[in-house]
Amino acid sequence: MLVDAVLFLGGLAALVVGADRAVTGAGDLALYYGVSPFFIGVTLISVGTSVPEMVTSVYAAYYGAGDLVVGNIVGSETAQITLAVAIIALIAPFVTERRNVLVYGSAMLLAMIIMLLTLDDGIIVRSEGFLMMLAYVQFIYTLYTNEGGEEIAEEVIEEPAEPEHALPWILGGLALVVVGGQVMVTNGVDLARVVGIPEYLIGLLTGLGTTAPEIVVAGIAAHEGRGGISVGSILGSNITDPVFSLGVGALFFDVRVENVAALWPSLTYMFVASVIVLSLFYWREGIDRRMAIVCLLLYLPTFVVV
Repeated sequence: MLVDAVLFLGGLAALVVGADRAVTGAGDLALYYGVSPFFIGVTLISVGTSVPEMVTSVYAAYYGAGDLVVGNIVGSETAQITLAVAIIALIAPFVTERRNVLVYGSAMLLAMIIMLLTLDDGIIVRSEGFLMMLAYVQFIYTLYTNEGGEEIAEEVIEEPAEPEHALPWILGGLALVVVGGQVMVTNGVDLARVVGIPEYLIGLLTGLGTTAPEIVVAGIAAHEGRGGISVGSILGSNITDPVFSLGVGALFFDVRVENVAALWPSLTYMFVASVIVLSLFYWREGIDRRMAIVCLLLYLPTFVVV
């Protein structure tokens, strides 16, 4: 059991570090060769920051661990919309336009609804996975009309690196992602069976783990006053994960959930918590430190409703 736990944590660390290095390196390379900041924002970064969830989705679907796939998405979604928002706002309060809240918030809630509907029968087949990915394309179009891609890119990449410096990070990062994802999923499944806890709970913990680095990076940026954290930046992967990340796994292998009814409490709570935080964003035109405490309290029931 100890070996499984150590390998699980090691795989998670490799997955997260590898994804971060690969995304940053790819963004640097794209900027160096003149690719528009918008394109980098809506593709490399919006999708790239969800690479850990995508890799987990594919591996878990392959090993028949559908509960772990869904748990990972739910854990990541709930942590980002409550815990991440709270921590960042405590450091440097959010200030945002209501129009941006409507655009990103509506897209996020729609993505969650699509995920809930596809999970209703306990299986997500390849055709549904394909349609979920098409739904993400619609989000890209919405982001284009909102001109949010450049803002997201500016917050993640400051000065582009030379190609000879970026390429090793990209290749090394991708290698860590592939190896780390496989090690994490296989040992996570073994750990759940040995300890006798649901794979879904392992997935929730994994979701928190894959979100932690994003919280740290965003928190440091907020503390240093670099570029202000936008609603698009913090909600971007919350739009990507329910449709694109989950859809990628289903596109390769059917995602099967053993007991959908048992998952509904946490799925419902994820949606309700998201509506509450988005309402605060819209009502207050941002999140100040007092509302950050509310968001933090909203995260606490996450593991109680499992």
